[in-house]
Amino acid sequence: MIEKRPKMLGILRLIKLGLIGRALICSALFVILLVACTQEKPLKISAVKDRSAMPQLHATEVTTVISDSGITRYRISTPRWDVYDRAAQPYWEFPKGIHLERFNPDLKVDANIHSNYAKFNQNEKIWELKGKVRMINLQGELFETEHLFWNQNLERIYSDTLVRITKAQGIINALSFESNQSMTRYSFRNATGPIVVPEDKR
Repeated sequence: MIEKRPKMLGILRLIKLGLIGRALICSALFVILLVACTQEKPLKISAVKDRSAMPQLHATEVTTVISDSGITRYRISTPRWDVYDRAAQPYWEFPKGIHLERFNPDLKVDANIHSNYAKFNQNEKIWELKGKVRMINLQGELFETEHLFWNQNLERIYSDTLVRITKAQGIINALSFESNQSMTRYSFRNATGPIVVPEDKR
């Protein structure tokens, strides 16, 4: 019996050492998993606070027609078109410019407008065009200005900035301008001209 005690003690020590080793390994694995989990938390993305500042629709290189009561009224071409439907006053924006053609009831283009920037107020149906605004009517008369408004409800086009009108008979410069939608009947204030254009310059 005396000879067997050291062997038993050795076995017990080995068992204890094995249990401690396993406990250490489990603890180490738990710490590794805990660190890994804390480091890989999903990124939190803040919610959009101002939905009105974000366009509902963003489109590039667009050419489309717009109808009213089933009749084609306009054709729009633009490099970029943003629609802000949640703004206090919903609007379309064309930050890189627009080319717009207006059709008469016979589907003939009776006016076209080009500008470097455009904005359309959907509720009031008012267009604002800025930057090298150019308009041509059925008579081929060219209207040029830097800032122009087009009220579709009132069917009026107007500007309070310098306007240059190039006609077959000459050139008229005016400080303000107002016209019907097809630009066939118009008036202006503080005009200079008509200035006769030489034949070789027409």
